[in-house]
Amino acid sequence: MSKECADRPIGVFDSGQGGLTVLSRLVDLMPNEDYVFYGDSANAPYGVKSKEEVYQLAKRVVDELIDKHQVKAVMIACNTATSAAADRLRREYSLPIIGIEPAVKPAAEENPGRQVVAMATPLTLEQDKFNQLVAECAEPGQVLKVPAPKLVELIEKGQTDSPAIYQYLEELLAPYVGKAAGVVLGCTHFPFAKQAIQEILGPQAKVYDGAIGAAAEVKRQLASRDELNASSQPGQILFENSAPAGAYLSKRLYALYRQKQ
Repeated sequence: MSKECADRPIGVFDSGQGGLTVLSRLVDLMPNEDYVFYGDSANAPYGVKSKEEVYQLAKRVVDELIDKHQVKAVMIACNTATSAAADRLRREYSLPIIGIEPAVKPAAEENPGRQVVAMATPLTLEQDKFNQLVAECAEPGQVLKVPAPKLVELIEKGQTDSPAIYQYLEELLAPYVGKAAGVVLGCTHFPFAKQAIQEILGPQAKVYDGAIGAAAEVKRQLASRDELNASSQPGQILFENSAPAGAYLSKRLYALYRQKQ
């Protein structure tokens, strides 16, 4: 593959700011790559929209990443968009399109006979793809589905450590405190609230995040196409957003998240 193609950036997009947690994993794994992060905050949250609406929004973003930035791969850093649109998008584009899935399999396998909580958007939890994953990987009744749409909204406002987040999570997770053996973060926004979730559920509840596996898959696919950037210099990140001041918030939240890691 040509050096020109290898030097192109990797596109990363989310319904808003949540995909920054996946971007952080990508940078950890491939620090010399350039990235374009696109947050579609003007249309957030995706998790309460129809499957067709999410597909149309995702397609518009992918088109922009390709036409404007000539990206060599697209990381759909959004669980909702992955479940609603990834398969269809892969059929329409020739470049690698990688999605992210809730880490149900490791959570279920590591906790036999014990219950785990799966937090995600309503649309992700009702998709056949998610329910098939649960049926294949978990025992009957092992995975407890907990929709958390308001958590996305709070994080989109930059309230990653606010009293409002703790209050919302305490009410939402009250039935599972001290009982859940693990919690699957089925939305890329939720790692921003990982500390609060852990504190509320208790130390026995291990947190499972699918971003690490997704980042590894991006690297694997680029390597198979000989499109990894060979530069020894740190790459650059361009932040874009569909909402006014959204890119500024992305930069701020990304810096805060990196500091906590």
